[in-house]
Amino acid sequence: MDQTEPAPQRMQVIDIPEAVAIFDRRDDLHAAIYDLRTLGFSRHDISLLARQDVLEQKLGRAYWRADELADDPKAPRAAFVSEDAIGALEGSIAGGFFYIGSMIAMAAMLGPASTLAASIAAIAIGGTPAAVLGVLLARRAALPHQRNYASQLEHGGMLLWVRLRDAAHRDLAVKILQGHSGREVHVHGWSM
Repeated sequence: MDQTEPAPQRMQVIDIPEAVAIFDRRDDLHAAIYDLRTLGFSRHDISLLARQDVLEQKLGRAYWRADELADDPKAPRAAFVSEDAIGALEGSIAGGFFYIGSMIAMAAMLGPASTLAASIAAIAIGGTPAAVLGVLLARRAALPHQRNYASQLEHGGMLLWVRLRDAAHRDLAVKILQGHSGREVHVHGWSM
C-alpha cells in the first residue's frame, strides 16, 4: 500500500433494523418526525442526511441521489433540528440585541439630570436599531438549514432514517412514513 493513500475507513453498523423514507416536501418530513416523536420514538432513533459539504467531505463526490444513499452505511447523518428550536434561536438573537441596545442607552441616561421620559425614549431609540440588527442576524441563523433542505430536494428528496426497537415499532414507523407521503419506504436490517 502506498504511504500517500489514506487507510480505508471501517463503517460500523449495528444489528437493529431501521425504516427509511424519502420526502419531497419539508412539511411532510416534519409532520412524520413529529408523529414519530409523539408516538414514542426517541430523537436519538431519528436521523436525516447530513449537509452537502459533509457529504462531499465524507463520500468525495459532489453529485448524489437520495435513493442511492438510502441504504448506504457510509451516508453521513445529522440530527433533526425542529422549527421550534430554530425559532427559539432567532428569538434569542433578536431579543439579545434589543436588550444590549437598551442597556447601553439606559446607561447613557443614568445621569442626575435625566428624566424618566428621557430614559424611556433613550431605551426605545437605542434598543430599536439593535433589535432590527438582531432580527436580520436571526434570519441568517436559519439559512444553512433552508439551504440543506433545498440541496437535498435537488438531489431527489430528503432522507429520513428511523431506528426500530421491535416489530410493533416497525409497523408503526412504516405506517407514519407512508402516511406523510414518504416515498420508497422500506426497512433494512441494520442501522448506524
